Amino acid sequence: MAKFVRNFEEKAPGLISTAVTYSKPRLATFWQYSKVELVPPNPAELPAAIQSVKTIIQSAKTGSFKHLTVKEAVLNGLVATEVWMWFYVGEIIGKRGIVGYDV
Repeated sequence: MAKFVRNFEEKAPGLISTAVTYSKPRLATFWQYSKVELVPPNPAELPAAIQSVKTIIQSAKTGSFKHLTVKEAVLNGLVATEVWMWFYVGEIIGKRGIVGYDV
């Protein structure tokens, strides 16, 4: 056990510097994307979102969604699944537990 601790003490500074060197460019990339992607929509973007919803409704009415490629259909399914899962996460947070509501 003492040998393990001694080896860890010798290698820890090198491991930490390697981890910092490895994570700096990745954190910079994450920060760059997060500043753009994680902001709430501004009022100028709302008409585009409304038009997108109208297009989806029109696609459902006319049946034009049947002409999507497999790749587009899979991507749409993944987006729908993500929205569905975030709804469940919000429900769990809102009721402060996984099982049942506190009535």
